[in-house]
Amino acid sequence: MNSRELVTKTIKGENPGRTPVYGWVEANLGERISAEFGSVSSFEDYYEYDLAHIFGGPSPYPKEISDLKEKGVEVTPEALLSYPMNSPDNMGDYADIIEKLKIHKSRDRFCYMQTNGIFECLNGPFGIENHLAYLAEYPGQLKEAYSRQADWSRRFALNVLELGMDMAHISDDWGAQKSLMFSPAMWREMIYPCHKLIVDSVKAAGGFVSLHSDGCNLQVTDGIVELGYDLFHPWQESAGMSYDLYLQKYRHSFAIMGGLCIQTLLGFGDYGRLEREIKRVFGLLKGERWVCCTTHYVQEHCSIDELKFAYDLVVKLARG
Repeated sequence: MNSRELVTKTIKGENPGRTPVYGWVEANLGERISAEFGSVSSFEDYYEYDLAHIFGGPSPYPKEISDLKEKGVEVTPEALLSYPMNSPDNMGDYADIIEKLKIHKSRDRFCYMQTNGIFECLNGPFGIENHLAYLAEYPGQLKEAYSRQADWSRRFALNVLELGMDMAHISDDWGAQKSLMFSPAMWREMIYPCHKLIVDSVKAAGGFVSLHSDGCNLQVTDGIVELGYDLFHPWQESAGMSYDLYLQKYRHSFAIMGGLCIQTLLGFGDYGRLEREIKRVFGLLKGERWVCCTTHYVQEHCSIDELKFAYDLVVKLARG
């Protein structure tokens, strides 16, 4: 069984007893990993990563929007709507994605594509503090901006599936440490319909679809089930989302990805605790609909020795 088949079976709830392995390591540790292994790609090959998280492609908004922000001009929903979005259908913008797919498909990896969500994406032009205020101040205009973004993301996701991507990974942070950043009612009214459009389109095209949302999302987890997501990242234990709850209530609804917490565990130099926690999580989740992965990007305070210690153990437990 190759990696793509393993991940596919795991997401479907048919895990054969071997845990898929991945990790978000390049963003902060790329140079140090390359110094140790020759390249990040060599690190991924050494630990036989089963997945590839692919970034790139067209940007939804024109450069004029970021230029306004750099000049200190507030970008309101009205201002954003006055600019047309870039086309997601210019296939020349997908050249980098095609090249990355070739590399990872040659290694039989399960490939998933970073795909713009709704709230997180618009934090870019608005700024998160202004955006939260706009939810109350400009709900009508925000609905229009959200709907426009949802259609763009839907079209982008369908394009990458046609190129050979296995899964669209919708990145849309909603959670703070103990609750959502907005009310569940507002989520249901403003954000749910946009995600439903994207999820239904991806699944109708035969692809998997996953959600990334940091923090505590327990107030809308039932809604995530309703949306039809196949996988959720990260199921964040450090934000109050216990694995017991997942196993008791949600294990038959979707797969989860995570288990290596960068907020509380990886990168703090406590090797004994790191070993105990990795073994504890494997004891709970091995054989379940679980992909062992970092909960987010490994932070720069993590040493290469600690990263290797963690992945040496992860691979041993995953393959054993």
